Amino acid sequence: MSVKADHYDVIRKPIITEKATMASEANAVVFEVSIDSNKPQIKDAVEAIFGVKVKAVNTSITKGKTKTFRGMKGRRKDVKKAYVTLEDGNAIDVTTGL
Repeated sequence: MSVKADHYDVIRKPIITEKATMASEANAVVFEVSIDSNKPQIKDAVEAIFGVKVKAVNTSITKGKTKTFRGMKGRRKDVKKAYVTLEDGNAIDVTTGL
């Protein structure tokens, strides 16, 4: 499977938090993905970029907060996260670069 530029538009960056580290014990990796991507696109992108087999993809959208900065009201962007569960025997090391 060849890697297209579209795959890099779907997956923005890996998320490395305490909760994401806990998910990695269950053979899952967490990515920030584009807000308009769907589960089949995320699965295809992860399989093409990292060369692994994906078992399941779960997504969640976090709504952006309204914040005040120097007296001006602003709003953070909405963020979509994808919890990608890998097949047994596959792994992705997100702590190192590609």
